[in-house]
Amino acid sequence: MRIPVSWLAEHLELPEETTAETLAEAFVRIGLEVEEVAHLTQVRGPLVAGRVAEIEELTEFKKPIRFCQVEVGETETGEQRVQGIICGARNFQEGDLVVVALPGAVLPGDFEITSRKTYGKVSEGMICSAKELGIGEDHDGILVLPSGSADPGDDAVELVGLEDSIIELSITPDRGYCFSVRGLARELSNALDVPFGDPGTRPVPADDRPSRRVELRDPSACRRFVLRRVTGVDPTAPSPWWLRRRLALAGIRSISLAVDVTNYVMLELGQPLHAFDTTKLTGDLVVRRAEQGEKLTTLDGLSRELDPDDIVIADESGPVSLAGVMGGESTEISHNTHDVLLEAANWDPASIARAIRRHKLPSEAGKRFERSVDPAIAAVATELAAQLLVRYGDGTIAPGRTDVGEPKQPQPVTMPLALPDKIAGVSYERGVTARRLSQIGCRIEVGTSDTGVGLVTATPPTWRPDLKQPYDLVEEVLRLEGYHTIPSVLPAAPSGRGLTDLQRRERAVSRALAAEGYVEVLPFPFVGTAMLDAFGLAEDDPRRRTMSVLNALESDRALLTTTLLTGLAETLQRNISRGQRDLALFHIGQIVQPAENQPAVPEVGVDGRPTDEQIAALHASLPAQPTHVAVMLGGQREQAGWWGKGREVSWADAVQAARVVAAAAGAELNMAAGELAPWHPGRCAQLKVGETVVGHAGELHPKVVEALGLPKRTCAMELDLDALPLSDRRPAPQISAYPPVLMDIALVVDDGVAAADVVDAVRTGGGELLEDVRLFDVYAGEQVGEGKKSLALALRFRASDRTLKQEEATEARDAAVRAATERLGASLRA
Repeated sequence: MRIPVSWLAEHLELPEETTAETLAEAFVRIGLEVEEVAHLTQVRGPLVAGRVAEIEELTEFKKPIRFCQVEVGETETGEQRVQGIICGARNFQEGDLVVVALPGAVLPGDFEITSRKTYGKVSEGMICSAKELGIGEDHDGILVLPSGSADPGDDAVELVGLEDSIIELSITPDRGYCFSVRGLARELSNALDVPFGDPGTRPVPADDRPSRRVELRDPSACRRFVLRRVTGVDPTAPSPWWLRRRLALAGIRSISLAVDVTNYVMLELGQPLHAFDTTKLTGDLVVRRAEQGEKLTTLDGLSRELDPDDIVIADESGPVSLAGVMGGESTEISHNTHDVLLEAANWDPASIARAIRRHKLPSEAGKRFERSVDPAIAAVATELAAQLLVRYGDGTIAPGRTDVGEPKQPQPVTMPLALPDKIAGVSYERGVTARRLSQIGCRIEVGTSDTGVGLVTATPPTWRPDLKQPYDLVEEVLRLEGYHTIPSVLPAAPSGRGLTDLQRRERAVSRALAAEGYVEVLPFPFVGTAMLDAFGLAEDDPRRRTMSVLNALESDRALLTTTLLTGLAETLQRNISRGQRDLALFHIGQIVQPAENQPAVPEVGVDGRPTDEQIAALHASLPAQPTHVAVMLGGQREQAGWWGKGREVSWADAVQAARVVAAAAGAELNMAAGELAPWHPGRCAQLKVGETVVGHAGELHPKVVEALGLPKRTCAMELDLDALPLSDRRPAPQISAYPPVLMDIALVVDDGVAAADVVDAVRTGGGELLEDVRLFDVYAGEQVGEGKKSLALALRFRASDRTLKQEEATEARDAAVRAATERLGASLRA
């Protein structure tokens, strides 16, 4: 919304020292966004009024060029000084008064005017358009001043109004009333505490006779419909200069008197108007929804197929206007129109917004209607427009005024008088709440509740449909008092114990995996059936039992994920497509695990607080959402270099990631051979806590790798973090200062015995002196016999209070071997 300061000042009693910057600061202070403050005094040097004395048409060039003799003021001898000026515009004629920039003038954009030879003539200046002077966007023709408004040579700066300034604001959707001089001036009056003359209170003569019969078939589409007729309008009458200037400064091009008047009233009062050529209408008017298959040729010359949701104004011939958006070509104002029917209506904002987007027809009128227009201003707007047509177009207001419809009246809102103070944490002066609400147009009644609490009941004005609840009123009080008056106080941190145990464990796991070289990612939390198919999940797999999202961001991924591996696989795919081949990713997040008979989500209305039963039903409908941790690796785990060959990832890396997670969480994991999609059945480990399976780790199935385009032998691990026992004890690690005793043993066991069981048996038998057991080699061959394998273990013995003797370490080692022999049938390899 662009608005000149002089137009705003016309309705306010501003101090003389008030500047455009002062007004802009006031707008910002009360919550309006100021995009720009532009001063029109950007012209330097001689800018004068000139009268076109003679026009010579130069026809020998590709485009029409005119060489004009322009009177630009008197010489010392009293004769008129004439300048020859080249001009390409054709909207002026001999005798017209124009604005001339003489040599030495500098126009906006540092465009310097000089005397120069062009088109075979010497041009001594420039005849200016509104855009060249910086007072509008119209560059189609020259700015022609009203005849007799000045003499040649008069200073054009004051004549054109270049001392003015323009404020451009970005109006938010909830403040549609600010799309008018009336609304903005009221806001400035409240911000600066200066008197305000409301242009919307102009008297409207009483006239109950309808100017034309109108039927409202859909009252929900149109709340009020007003018609006023003006006859005998001179179609050749020009718009007055002051009106054209104001429209130009607001960014609207002057077209004709009737159209300019409707645009001016729209900017002044915020009520868009439409002007019909009365002679082109047939019969009574009907306001209704469009019928299927109806068409309308709009003012832009395009034939549009109407939607049954569109609101139209129709006569006996059919639709003549797409209500609130654009008029019809069949009834438009032309250069022969002398009988004008002015229409001001109040349309349903949602319907207008849909029509604008459906037909791709944004307009100044539609911009206001979709944000809501004051229904009480319609009659005032038509009366003002009619009076302007009478004054400048020699028209006559016809008897009668059509005024149909019953706008919905604002409902009163009651709130405690001290509610703004409570919300802002500020003790405002007595009477501030009532005064501020009165300033925005509310009718105020102050009273007391049964408990003695002061109450204020505010009935919002018709132009503020957004004021519906107490907190809307609170916002208005705080806004007008100034947000800057609300102190910024950092609230005291509530006492507590910091992070919960679960949060600490999650952070410990995250740090441990990062330390192992994994990179944390945040994958998309939704999945599609295509990914579940690629994972090879059976139809009865519990991980296919999930919940769908009603308003999915992507239609092919509308399911809540039941495993973190799907998101990690997509992230791995994306990185591979961008040239990254060696990756180790991890993610900690929630999945959903709906029960087999999960209750449906109940429908709960928004008209009131849900009942306890409804809340219980909502909680019961929520599926289990445990926190999982998952990793996925592809490519090389160790890079090749001068230090040696690299190493591809293997199932052991995924198993080791599970061990890292368990160690960080303070839990002990047992490993066993497992089989679960999407893992390779021969290279998959079950992760157990006691006898409970909490996850799986290993190499992905080759079919899964091929289907998803992942690196060969991609590995993954997923573990239910919530299933790990949470220990309340956090014992500090004990570090011995005494040297260790290192020993290696090789145990021969049956091929079907798990290495983890052997390690567990050795650790149990070794007792307190055995500090660590590590498997470093597995051998199977003729030397150990068929169906056997040899496991090489590195043992580290240490005492915490003394230097360990060799005999003590040997005795502990023998005890460890005996335990493995008794439990698993192991034998010590020679």
